[in-house]
Amino acid sequence: MSVSAHIQELRRKHQSLSEKVEVAQRSPGIDDLEIASLKKEKLRLKEQITRLNG
Repeated sequence: MSVSAHIQELRRKHQSLSEKVEVAQRSPGIDDLEIASLKKEKLRLKEQITRLNG
């Protein structure tokens, strides 16, 4: 897998997590810990993308 393909895949996962966070924040049954976990994973992906872009 090329670096650009890897970055595209990371961006796709980041977008998917963004959508999950939005849905979770609107759902009263989702606990804050789960939302925080999703946000941490999203941040980790963003840092990886930034690092790969140099």
